[in-house]
Amino acid sequence: MTKITMLGVGRMGHELAVHLLGAGHQLTVWNRTGAATDRIVAEGATAATSAQDAVAGADIVMTVLFGPDTVRDVLMGETPVQFSPATIWLDVTTVAPTDAQEFEAWAGARAIRYVHSPVVGTLAPARAGTLGVLVGGNPDDINEVLPLVRLWSDPERIRIVDTAAAAATGKLIANLALGISLQGLVEALRLGAANNLTAAEVLAMLDKTALSFVAGMKGDMIRGGSFEDTQFSADLLAKDARLMIASAGAPLPAVTALLGSLITVQRAGDGDSDIAVITRAEVA
Repeated sequence: MTKITMLGVGRMGHELAVHLLGAGHQLTVWNRTGAATDRIVAEGATAATSAQDAVAGADIVMTVLFGPDTVRDVLMGETPVQFSPATIWLDVTTVAPTDAQEFEAWAGARAIRYVHSPVVGTLAPARAGTLGVLVGGNPDDINEVLPLVRLWSDPERIRIVDTAAAAATGKLIANLALGISLQGLVEALRLGAANNLTAAEVLAMLDKTALSFVAGMKGDMIRGGSFEDTQFSADLLAKDARLMIASAGAPLPAVTALLGSLITVQRAGDGDSDIAVITRAEVA
Protein backbone atom coordinates (compact mmCIF):
# COMPACT_ATOMS: atom_id res chain seq x y z
CA MET A 1 0.00 0.00 0.00
CA THR A 2 1.36 3.38 -1.05
CA LYS A 3 0.36 6.70 0.49
CA ILE A 4 -0.81 8.79 -2.46
CA THR A 5 -2.09 12.33 -2.70
CA MET A 6 -4.10 13.55 -5.66
CA LEU A 7 -4.40 17.28 -6.29
CA GLY A 8 -7.27 17.83 -8.71
CA VAL A 9 -10.25 15.50 -8.65
CA GLY A 10 -12.21 16.55 -11.69
CA ARG A 11 -13.71 14.14 -14.20
CA MET A 12 -10.45 12.39 -15.11
CA GLY A 13 -8.96 12.63 -11.63
CA HIS A 14 -11.99 10.88 -10.19
CA GLU A 15 -11.63 7.92 -12.54
CA LEU A 16 -7.92 7.52 -11.76
CA ALA A 17 -8.64 7.82 -8.04
CA VAL A 18 -11.17 4.99 -8.22
CA HIS A 19 -8.45 2.71 -9.64
CA LEU A 20 -6.06 3.69 -6.84
CA LEU A 21 -8.61 2.89 -4.16
CA GLY A 22 -9.51 -0.38 -5.87
CA ALA A 23 -5.86 -1.40 -5.69
CA GLY A 24 -5.79 -0.78 -1.94
CA HIS A 25 -3.76 2.42 -1.83
CA GLN A 26 -4.21 5.04 0.87
CA LEU A 27 -5.49 8.11 -0.97
CA THR A 28 -5.76 11.73 0.16
CA VAL A 29 -7.43 14.18 -2.21
CA TRP A 30 -7.70 17.92 -2.54
CA ASN A 31 -9.50 20.08 -5.08
CA ARG A 32 -9.83 23.84 -5.41
CA THR A 33 -13.60 23.32 -5.49
CA GLY A 34 -14.06 21.27 -2.34
CA ALA A 35 -17.38 19.68 -3.33
CA ALA A 36 -15.63 17.90 -6.20
CA THR A 37 -14.03 15.53 -3.67
CA ASP A 38 -17.34 14.32 -2.22
CA ARG A 39 -17.84 11.40 -4.63
CA ILE A 40 -14.38 9.94 -4.13
CA VAL A 41 -14.49 10.48 -0.36
CA ALA A 42 -17.67 8.41 -0.35
CA GLU A 43 -15.65 5.65 -2.02
CA GLY A 44 -12.89 5.65 0.61
CA ALA A 45 -10.54 8.59 0.02
CA THR A 46 -9.68 11.20 2.65
CA ALA A 47 -10.18 14.89 1.83
CA ALA A 48 -7.60 17.48 2.88
CA THR A 49 -8.43 21.12 3.52
CA SER A 50 -5.40 22.50 1.68
CA ALA A 51 -2.86 21.38 -0.89
CA GLN A 52 -0.14 21.64 1.75
CA ASP A 53 -2.02 19.40 4.18
CA ALA A 54 -2.72 16.96 1.35
CA VAL A 55 0.93 16.40 0.39
CA ALA A 56 2.26 16.02 3.92
CA GLY A 57 3.85 12.58 4.29
CA ALA A 58 2.80 11.37 0.83
CA ASP A 59 4.99 8.90 -1.05
CA ILE A 60 3.59 10.04 -4.41
CA VAL A 61 1.79 13.28 -5.22
CA MET A 62 -0.34 13.24 -8.38
CA THR A 63 -1.49 16.42 -10.08
CA VAL A 64 -4.50 16.05 -12.38
CA LEU A 65 -5.21 19.73 -12.93
CA PHE A 66 -6.73 21.87 -15.69
CA GLY A 67 -3.47 23.09 -17.17
CA PRO A 68 0.02 24.47 -16.51
CA ASP A 69 -1.20 27.75 -15.03
CA THR A 70 -3.29 25.80 -12.52
CA VAL A 71 -0.23 23.75 -11.57
CA ARG A 72 1.66 26.98 -10.91
CA ASP A 73 -1.20 28.45 -8.88
CA VAL A 74 -1.59 25.33 -6.73
CA LEU A 75 2.06 24.42 -6.16
CA MET A 76 4.23 27.43 -6.88
CA GLY A 77 2.34 30.43 -5.58
CA GLU A 78 3.45 32.98 -3.01
CA THR A 79 3.80 30.14 -0.50
CA PRO A 80 5.00 27.11 -2.48
CA VAL A 81 3.75 23.71 -1.35
CA GLN A 82 6.41 21.83 0.63
CA PHE A 83 6.76 18.18 -0.38
CA SER A 84 8.34 15.58 1.88
CA PRO A 85 11.94 14.76 0.84
CA ALA A 86 12.29 12.39 -2.15
CA THR A 87 8.55 12.48 -2.93
CA ILE A 88 7.66 11.50 -6.49
CA TRP A 89 5.54 14.09 -8.24
CA LEU A 90 3.49 12.25 -10.87
CA ASP A 91 2.09 14.98 -13.09
CA VAL A 92 -0.86 13.88 -15.25
CA THR A 93 -1.82 17.44 -16.26
CA THR A 94 -1.64 18.23 -19.97
CA VAL A 95 1.09 20.87 -20.32
CA ALA A 96 3.46 22.21 -22.97
CA PRO A 97 6.98 20.77 -23.30
CA THR A 98 8.45 23.97 -21.87
CA ASP A 99 6.10 23.70 -18.88
CA ALA A 100 7.27 20.14 -18.22
CA GLN A 101 10.89 21.31 -18.30
CA GLU A 102 10.05 24.16 -15.90
CA PHE A 103 8.24 21.85 -13.48
CA GLU A 104 11.05 19.30 -13.61
CA ALA A 105 13.61 22.01 -12.77
CA TRP A 106 11.44 23.40 -9.97
CA ALA A 107 11.06 19.91 -8.52
CA GLY A 108 14.74 19.06 -8.87
CA ALA A 109 15.75 22.16 -6.93
CA ARG A 110 13.63 20.84 -4.04
CA ALA A 111 14.76 17.18 -4.16
CA ILE A 112 11.37 16.20 -5.62
CA ARG A 113 11.37 13.50 -8.31
CA TYR A 114 9.27 14.66 -11.25
CA VAL A 115 7.62 12.22 -13.67
CA HIS A 116 5.32 13.53 -16.37
CA SER A 117 2.64 11.02 -17.33
CA PRO A 118 -0.28 12.48 -19.31
CA VAL A 119 -3.05 10.15 -20.40
CA VAL A 120 -4.49 9.73 -23.88
CA GLY A 121 -8.21 9.02 -23.94
CA THR A 122 -11.48 10.11 -22.39
CA LEU A 123 -13.57 9.00 -19.43
CA ALA A 124 -14.86 5.72 -20.85
CA PRO A 125 -11.38 4.20 -21.39
CA ALA A 126 -10.26 5.72 -18.09
CA ARG A 127 -13.08 3.86 -16.36
CA ALA A 128 -12.22 0.65 -18.21
CA GLY A 129 -8.49 0.92 -17.50
CA THR A 130 -7.58 1.14 -21.19
CA LEU A 131 -6.09 4.62 -21.51
CA GLY A 132 -2.98 5.38 -23.46
CA VAL A 133 -0.25 6.79 -21.22
CA LEU A 134 3.02 8.58 -21.91
CA VAL A 135 5.67 8.45 -19.18
CA GLY A 136 8.79 10.62 -19.14
CA GLY A 137 11.40 11.20 -16.47
CA ASN A 138 14.22 9.47 -14.63
CA PRO A 139 14.11 5.71 -15.39
CA ASP A 140 14.29 4.73 -11.70
CA ASP A 141 11.42 7.06 -10.85
CA ILE A 142 9.40 5.77 -13.80
CA ASN A 143 9.83 2.21 -12.53
CA GLU A 144 8.35 3.25 -9.18
CA VAL A 145 5.22 4.76 -10.70
CA LEU A 146 4.58 2.17 -13.41
CA PRO A 147 2.52 -0.08 -11.08
CA LEU A 148 0.13 2.86 -10.64
CA VAL A 149 0.10 3.81 -14.31
CA ARG A 150 -0.81 0.25 -15.23
CA LEU A 151 -4.00 0.54 -13.17
CA TRP A 152 -5.61 2.83 -15.75
CA SER A 153 -3.79 1.98 -18.97
CA ASP A 154 -3.86 -0.55 -21.76
CA PRO A 155 -0.49 -2.36 -21.44
CA GLU A 156 0.05 -1.99 -25.18
CA ARG A 157 -0.54 1.76 -24.98
CA ILE A 158 2.08 2.68 -22.37
CA ARG A 159 4.85 4.63 -24.07
CA ILE A 160 7.98 5.39 -22.04
CA VAL A 161 9.98 8.30 -23.45
CA ASP A 162 13.33 9.82 -22.55
CA THR A 163 12.18 13.11 -21.03
CA ALA A 164 9.23 14.79 -19.38
CA ALA A 165 9.16 17.27 -22.28
CA ALA A 166 8.85 14.41 -24.79
CA ALA A 167 5.87 13.03 -22.85
CA ALA A 168 4.23 16.47 -22.94
CA THR A 169 4.86 16.74 -26.68
CA GLY A 170 3.39 13.29 -27.29
CA LYS A 171 0.20 14.21 -25.45
CA LEU A 172 -0.24 17.38 -27.48
CA ILE A 173 0.30 15.42 -30.70
CA ALA A 174 -2.36 12.91 -29.65
CA ASN A 175 -4.83 15.68 -28.87
CA LEU A 176 -3.96 17.41 -32.15
CA ALA A 177 -4.93 14.25 -34.00
CA LEU A 178 -8.24 14.09 -32.14
CA GLY A 179 -8.96 17.78 -32.48
CA ILE A 180 -8.34 18.18 -36.20
CA SER A 181 -10.31 14.99 -36.87
CA LEU A 182 -13.20 16.57 -34.97
CA GLN A 183 -12.81 19.78 -36.99
CA GLY A 184 -12.85 17.63 -40.14
CA LEU A 185 -16.11 16.13 -38.94
CA VAL A 186 -17.56 19.62 -38.47
CA GLU A 187 -16.65 20.49 -42.05
CA ALA A 188 -17.96 17.20 -43.44
CA LEU A 189 -21.30 17.86 -41.75
CA ARG A 190 -21.28 21.41 -43.12
CA LEU A 191 -20.61 20.16 -46.66
CA GLY A 192 -23.32 17.52 -46.34
CA ALA A 193 -25.91 19.95 -44.98
CA ALA A 194 -25.19 22.38 -47.82
CA ASN A 195 -26.13 19.57 -50.19
CA ASN A 196 -29.28 18.37 -48.41
CA LEU A 197 -27.77 15.45 -46.47
CA THR A 198 -28.76 14.82 -42.88
CA ALA A 199 -26.18 14.39 -40.15
CA ALA A 200 -27.00 10.68 -40.00
CA GLU A 201 -26.38 10.34 -43.74
CA VAL A 202 -23.04 12.14 -43.50
CA LEU A 203 -21.93 9.97 -40.59
CA ALA A 204 -22.83 6.84 -42.55
CA MET A 205 -20.84 8.06 -45.54
CA LEU A 206 -17.77 8.57 -43.36
CA ASP A 207 -17.59 4.86 -42.58
CA LYS A 208 -14.20 3.41 -43.59
CA THR A 209 -12.78 6.90 -44.21
CA ALA A 210 -10.05 8.72 -42.29
CA LEU A 211 -12.76 10.31 -40.13
CA SER A 212 -14.53 7.06 -39.25
CA PHE A 213 -12.93 6.84 -35.79
CA VAL A 214 -14.13 10.22 -34.56
CA ALA A 215 -17.48 9.79 -36.34
CA GLY A 216 -17.99 6.51 -34.50
CA MET A 217 -16.87 7.92 -31.17
CA LYS A 218 -19.10 11.01 -31.31
CA GLY A 219 -21.85 9.85 -33.67
CA ASP A 220 -24.46 9.09 -30.99
CA MET A 221 -24.05 12.53 -29.44
CA ILE A 222 -24.31 14.23 -32.82
CA ARG A 223 -27.39 12.28 -33.92
CA GLY A 224 -29.03 12.94 -30.55
CA GLY A 225 -28.05 16.61 -30.45
CA SER A 226 -27.10 16.38 -26.77
CA PHE A 227 -23.56 17.13 -25.59
CA GLU A 228 -23.95 17.25 -21.81
CA ASP A 229 -22.42 13.82 -21.09
CA THR A 230 -18.96 15.34 -21.16
CA GLN A 231 -16.11 12.94 -21.84
CA PHE A 232 -13.62 15.67 -22.73
CA SER A 233 -14.72 19.28 -22.41
CA ALA A 234 -14.47 22.00 -25.04
CA ASP A 235 -12.71 24.17 -22.45
CA LEU A 236 -9.97 21.59 -22.02
CA LEU A 237 -9.42 21.07 -25.74
CA ALA A 238 -9.30 24.84 -26.30
CA LYS A 239 -6.60 25.09 -23.63
CA ASP A 240 -4.69 22.25 -25.30
CA ALA A 241 -5.03 23.84 -28.76
CA ARG A 242 -3.45 27.01 -27.42
CA LEU A 243 -0.59 24.95 -25.97
CA MET A 244 -0.08 23.29 -29.38
CA ILE A 245 0.04 26.62 -31.20
CA ALA A 246 2.41 28.14 -28.64
CA SER A 247 4.70 25.10 -28.76
CA ALA A 248 4.95 24.65 -32.52
CA GLY A 249 7.12 27.60 -33.52
CA ALA A 250 5.35 27.59 -36.91
CA PRO A 251 1.74 27.94 -38.10
CA LEU A 252 -0.74 25.14 -37.37
CA PRO A 253 -3.66 26.13 -39.63
CA ALA A 254 -5.85 23.11 -38.85
CA VAL A 255 -5.41 23.61 -35.10
CA THR A 256 -6.17 27.32 -35.52
CA ALA A 257 -9.45 26.44 -37.28
CA LEU A 258 -10.26 24.01 -34.45
CA LEU A 259 -9.57 26.68 -31.85
CA GLY A 260 -11.93 29.04 -33.66
CA SER A 261 -14.71 26.45 -33.46
CA LEU A 262 -14.03 25.89 -29.77
CA ILE A 263 -14.02 29.60 -28.99
CA THR A 264 -17.41 29.92 -30.67
CA VAL A 265 -18.99 27.33 -28.38
CA GLN A 266 -17.24 28.78 -25.33
CA ARG A 267 -18.76 32.17 -26.10
CA ALA A 268 -22.15 30.46 -26.33
CA GLY A 269 -21.70 29.11 -22.79
CA ASP A 270 -20.94 25.53 -23.85
CA GLY A 271 -17.32 25.29 -22.72
CA ASP A 272 -18.04 22.55 -20.20
CA SER A 273 -19.93 20.46 -22.76
CA ASP A 274 -18.31 17.60 -24.63
CA ILE A 275 -15.95 18.56 -27.46
CA ALA A 276 -18.52 17.21 -29.95
CA VAL A 277 -20.57 20.33 -29.20
CA ILE A 278 -18.63 22.10 -31.95
CA THR A 279 -20.80 20.17 -34.43
CA ARG A 280 -24.05 21.55 -33.01
CA ALA A 281 -24.37 24.42 -35.46
CA GLU A 282 -24.00 22.02 -38.37
CA VAL A 283 -26.84 19.74 -37.31
CA ALA A 284 -29.23 22.26 -35.78
